[in-house]
Amino acid sequence: MSDVSVNSGKRELVGRVVSSKMDKTVVVEVVRRVMHPRYRKYVNRRKTYKAHDENNEYNLDDRVVIRESRPLSRTKRWVVTGAAEVR
Repeated sequence: MSDVSVNSGKRELVGRVVSSKMDKTVVVEVVRRVMHPRYRKYVNRRKTYKAHDENNEYNLDDRVVIRESRPLSRTKRWVVTGAAEVR
């Protein structure tokens, strides 16, 4: 679910918007599937990122692509580049 690609040194992640209550900011949850080292079972690892959304166009449960950028605030280091295709 979390597709990672490298584009000119900037990481891109795919995630789901879990909050859009802030102005020009969305909270995106990225889910990775990682194999547990002992039990050999795949486990979901979740992490949330605050991303810049200039036009406030993304809402709850939208799938978006975020790209790494320079620090925009104390906790915001990602920018929404667009909507991801729904599988």
